[in-house]
Amino acid sequence: MVVLKNTYLMIGMGLSSACAFIGTYLMDVTMGNAEQYMAVMLVLLLDGFFGIISGMKREGFKTYKALKVLKNMFAWVVILTVILSIELGFKGTSWLSETIIAPFMVFQMVSALKNASMAGFIKNELLNEILDRIDSHKGKRNK
Repeated sequence: MVVLKNTYLMIGMGLSSACAFIGTYLMDVTMGNAEQYMAVMLVLLLDGFFGIISGMKREGFKTYKALKVLKNMFAWVVILTVILSIELGFKGTSWLSETIIAPFMVFQMVSALKNASMAGFIKNELLNEILDRIDSHKGKRNK
């Protein structure tokens, strides 16, 4: 049995218990939804990779633009964590991640395709064909 003799020991044990609880909860959320986390991070890395290469061709390497990829990854991982926590905490909110994250994934993939085209990995004609198929409800584009 641990005898808590002073206030500092009590505060330290309380803080470490709280940190352990939060860490365990976040680990459970992360491991239970690893596919969603991986999808978000990979799409952001893909877009960032092609964006950095296309930027290097236009204006040279910019460190702050490369660091922006990491900032975006961190922000979207935090957003996904909050969304999944809300879904776990409240019944009937399982639609939340699909409503917020799915459109984000589509926009990031389109951005990655455009960056890949600007970097020279995809021909402009193929990119235009892909974008036309995505926007097929708008009708055909005049070429």
